[in-house]
Amino acid sequence: MSATRPRRVAVAGLGLVLVALVVVLVVSDPFGGGPKPSGASDNASQTSITTVKRETLSSQTQVNATLGYAGAANIRVPAGTPPSAVQQAEQAVVSSERMLATARASLAADTATLENARAAASAARAKEAIDCAGENAAQAAGSSAPSGEGGTGDSPANGGDASVCANDVQTLASDAQGSSAAAMKVQGDRALVSSAQAALASAESSASTARASVADYGQSSTFTMLPAVGQVIAQGQTLYAIGGRPVVLRYGSPTTRELPLGSVVFEPGPVRVTSVMPELGANVTPGPVLTVTSTRPQVKIALSAAQQSSVKVGDQVSITLPDQQTTPGVVSSVGTVAKSPSKEGGGGGGGENGEEGGPTIEVDVTPSEPQAIGHLDEAPVSVSITTQSVPEALAVPVDALLALAGGGYALEVAEGGAHHLEAVTLGLFDDAEGLVQVSGSGVSAGQRVVVPST
Repeated sequence: MSATRPRRVAVAGLGLVLVALVVVLVVSDPFGGGPKPSGASDNASQTSITTVKRETLSSQTQVNATLGYAGAANIRVPAGTPPSAVQQAEQAVVSSERMLATARASLAADTATLENARAAASAARAKEAIDCAGENAAQAAGSSAPSGEGGTGDSPANGGDASVCANDVQTLASDAQGSSAAAMKVQGDRALVSSAQAALASAESSASTARASVADYGQSSTFTMLPAVGQVIAQGQTLYAIGGRPVVLRYGSPTTRELPLGSVVFEPGPVRVTSVMPELGANVTPGPVLTVTSTRPQVKIALSAAQQSSVKVGDQVSITLPDQQTTPGVVSSVGTVAKSPSKEGGGGGGGENGEEGGPTIEVDVTPSEPQAIGHLDEAPVSVSITTQSVPEALAVPVDALLALAGGGYALEVAEGGAHHLEAVTLGLFDDAEGLVQVSGSGVSAGQRVVVPST
């Protein structure tokens, strides 16, 4: 049985699309029950020999992306209490303390007066009980009658006891009235003390709140130093200055002492300034001052949402920089929320990495060798994401595949001086290496197969 050597096929794309470039094999059921052809005539194209090898193959998705820095954040002037308001709150505490002291002094004095009045009334009550005992009580009552109206008066005849009793009654009434008035005064003093105590407690609470939120700037403060865009600021260095006072960067959080709001900014590590909002000399108001990032490079991909399942955290990638140099990276996060692509582009979304105008998800990639990025602040890059890998696969060059007239693919195996065809099943395509995984009962590592000469 004779056969005409088929031309080779080109295999391209992650979708395993095989495009037959020339005429397929013109034989009748070459893998039927009959013997395999001992050879095949060449179609005049130049060929060479390669070997079936065991290799680790991988499949990549090529996408556009944007190189930048991770950890974008705003550094803000906090909305705190001006120092002048704290001073006023503390003055209110002093004033309330004085009012309370005055109320307590009045209460003490009036309490002493009340005690004296009660003592006098008690003494008058005792004296009245003695002087007005027995007949003297009746005589005292009669002594109050006018002369000539039957009153006996305090004539010596009755020993003057009635007059003494009458005076005691009047004294007791006067002392009792004074005691009652003193008691009412003390009651009012106690109310004033209670009110002064409440006012002091309120003033102390307000002062405590003001001190806890005191800002390191006043209403007339201005920015006296601002950083440049692109500047990297590390621990202990000045982010900006207000009224000549530096606002410094510290790592971590404060844990052992109180600091005025706005005097120190805490971040996990050094920051890189990407934008500055106020102008030098502008009045300080609460709100954003700087936009910063970390100093850790990061690549952002606006990946078509349809490709989400093909990418996962930990996937190895290759990043192609603007100078065409490549550097490795790892997928650090895969978004779960699909967004409409930006009309301004950026990040290679929309028609670049998926369907035109289709939704995208954010995929972040961390370069494994940050020093390879150099001094690029932001740049368009391309990323080849490894989405599948097969270790120890039987692999041949893609152009070793032969398309058969009845469908399927084969390899032209060279054994000694004879050639024959071996049917193969295709597996993973490694586009980066130009290899394809093959399998079949007659295929093994080390076999020599025919490929077109380059």
